[in-house]
Amino acid sequence: MLDSGQAGRYSLSLYMSVYNAMPCRLRRIVVAAILAVPGVFIAAPVRAADVPNIAAASDLQFVLQDIAAQFTRATGRQVRIAFGSSGNFRRQIAEGAPFELFLSADAAYVDALAQEGRTVDAGAVYAIGRLALYTPRGSPIVADAELRDLERALNDGRLVKFAIANPEHAPYGRAARQLLMHAGLWGRIESRLVLGENVSQAAQFVASGAAQAGIIAYSLTRAPALAERGTAVMLPATAHGPLLQKMVLVKGAGATARAFRDFLDGPTAHALFERYGFQQSP
Repeated sequence: MLDSGQAGRYSLSLYMSVYNAMPCRLRRIVVAAILAVPGVFIAAPVRAADVPNIAAASDLQFVLQDIAAQFTRATGRQVRIAFGSSGNFRRQIAEGAPFELFLSADAAYVDALAQEGRTVDAGAVYAIGRLALYTPRGSPIVADAELRDLERALNDGRLVKFAIANPEHAPYGRAARQLLMHAGLWGRIESRLVLGENVSQAAQFVASGAAQAGIIAYSLTRAPALAERGTAVMLPATAHGPLLQKMVLVKGAGATARAFRDFLDGPTAHALFERYGFQQSP
């Protein structure tokens, strides 16, 4: 039996799954139809209860749940969080998806929405992400920050599958591609890639043993769920573009979404971001 919070999260997840499966033209028609019918706009019941829908990058899967729990303890208010790729969320918000706050793993997606007039302001950087080389228990690959054993494994055939997030729409996948190109490994490893829809899915590919190694968000490897199932080493930030992560309120955001955004900029949230391996300044 689902409680009200679980039911809300399930409903949002189901809605977004169906929405994402629609062709682009059909998504626009659906949004337009919803907006055209008085009292039927999907965000209306959410705002009536003031439990806002939050769109959050997948690298925040563990830290943001902890922050939201602290927010509820401090204020008595709740938020409903959907995790996914920042690129997909940027598109969904532009097409009218019912989110009130967007936490992107790439500042450029927030900047684009702000330029289109879909946000309250220009947003703010809340954290800087880091990459990690992650290997599951029993992997033949040794995790090292210089990727030396990864290169040897490419030469001797130990590496069969390597996981990253899809670089076409996932910021961590794009940064992973940059790092592998910087190391001179991209050309040889590309045919062995398994691409996650987002960085959290890429992490699951590695943790499950479906890939012998992967480059994922360091923040995910700090959570017990992944730390207990593999080994991680942080990779140098100088080998890829900075993962500046930005948050912004979407136009029409209610009081709880605004309060949560302020909480994310406070000392409790900052301490949790640091605990999960995020930087707070360049």
